[in-house]
Amino acid sequence: MDAHDIAEGRARWQRRYDEASKRDAGFTTLSGTRLEPVYGPPEGADAPGFERIGWPGEYPYTRGLHSTGYRGRAWTIRQFSGFGNARQTNERYKMLLGAGGGGLSVAFDMPTLMGRDSEDPQSEGEVGHCGVAIDSAADMDVLFDGIPLAGVTTSMTISGPAVPVFCMYLVAAERQGADLGRLDGTLQTDIFKEYIAQKEWLFPPEPHLRLIGDLMEYTGRHIPRYKPLSVSGYHIREAGATAAQELAFTLADGFGYVELGRSRGLDVNAFAPGLSFFFDAHVDFFEEIAKFRAARRIWARWMREVYGATSEKALWLRFHTQTAGVSLTAQQPYNNVVRTAVEALAAVLGGTNSLHTNALDETLALPTDQAAEIALRTQQVIMEETGVANVADPLGGSWFVEALTDRIEAEAEAIFARIGDMGGDGTITSGILRGIEDGWFMSEIADSAFAYQQALEKGDKRIVGVNVHTGSLTRDLDILRVSHEVEAEQKRLLAARRAGRDNVAVKERLERMVAAARGGENMIPPILDAARAEATLGEICGALRGEWGVYREPARF
Repeated sequence: MDAHDIAEGRARWQRRYDEASKRDAGFTTLSGTRLEPVYGPPEGADAPGFERIGWPGEYPYTRGLHSTGYRGRAWTIRQFSGFGNARQTNERYKMLLGAGGGGLSVAFDMPTLMGRDSEDPQSEGEVGHCGVAIDSAADMDVLFDGIPLAGVTTSMTISGPAVPVFCMYLVAAERQGADLGRLDGTLQTDIFKEYIAQKEWLFPPEPHLRLIGDLMEYTGRHIPRYKPLSVSGYHIREAGATAAQELAFTLADGFGYVELGRSRGLDVNAFAPGLSFFFDAHVDFFEEIAKFRAARRIWARWMREVYGATSEKALWLRFHTQTAGVSLTAQQPYNNVVRTAVEALAAVLGGTNSLHTNALDETLALPTDQAAEIALRTQQVIMEETGVANVADPLGGSWFVEALTDRIEAEAEAIFARIGDMGGDGTITSGILRGIEDGWFMSEIADSAFAYQQALEKGDKRIVGVNVHTGSLTRDLDILRVSHEVEAEQKRLLAARRAGRDNVAVKERLERMVAAARGGENMIPPILDAARAEATLGEICGALRGEWGVYREPARF
């Protein structure tokens, strides 16, 4: 790009920046030096290839979605939390919000993630252990007691039974008196990554995709601020994928959901802004920053050139980040505070829109209150003390970072081409489904995980406290333990709710839901009606399993 074009770009950026609102802050270094909001090539200089870097708030958004960077608005501190029963988790939410958290992110226990009630024999020993137990809308009432859903953005990390859980959330909001049309939050709903990595599905792919399409239509029509899909690379990376694989598989899944929306006749400019993403921030500092920058650039280009999006917001890739759980070690667990801080800083320098920082004890158990507070304070120290929010994309133009960004983008594009070839009909969706059926995604991730483990065992990769610097004075941590009484109490509550509800009404609404499943109508209203009658998650999912069947992954050797 020549000097004239660069100067024009800077002038466009300056106009946007001047018109935007900014936070009330000094934007200086610790020593008092005034900082520019963004930095670029020297005035009058040519910069070949600068069109791929650009200015913040301009296509291809390599440097961020907003001209102001974090001067306009800092990232949302959204701590992922849930354990035991709804009452216990409600107390943790109030602690996090009171300590400065900006939004809620709900972690569900394994029975809930699998669409089963706490009394189900397959739930035994798992109730409340990796998140909060939710059996019906009454649990949602308790979970958000004293927390006005009309005024708090709420993210829910659940995919297989996401739609019934979402309907229970809507019922809780109704009971609070909220205007459902103004609710704001995010539902994960990403079923592709379940087949690829996390394995928490209920049905074969087609019924799941139908429910997702129904949800996209319903929220677009009735709850326009709500984001019905958070396309997740986090679990793909945690399963052993490389940074480029995480990026490529995640964005390919996103392209699949764009194709789903278009197949429903939805306007890409209307529904694409409701898609968000969820990435892992691993410990390789610069690689992660490059990954985030490449993600925005790839998404913007595909949305414009492949899917025909024309509105600016339809080109934006907005993403939440969580620091890498897989990087935490049981050995010398206090080292995890450092790892989490480095990973969080990479997410911020990569331009994340919201962030969760893992607690130091999460490799051993759910975090204690003290560990959760340290994780929260890690973000607040980065935000308030380090100065990294003063300048948009401060590493933009770095030879190293730009080379890494270009390389990860090229690797991702090669993977997209492979997925497209697998489908045979020119769509990414067909390639994803074929890759799931053939076990291709699983094989690719397994190969990457195996290669890393070999490097670790040979000493080519080092982890402090594990295969290097293993001596320590660290004592055992006091960890959070979920009592068996939580499961017993949840079963008692569930039995009491069943006894106190109108079981005839529940039966009728479940039958109405199944009838809708056999037809072509949108599934959200009948599931919502069943939730209003206190039908349980297990009853709703069980009725749909009876109609649609269950998915079993083919055996492979």
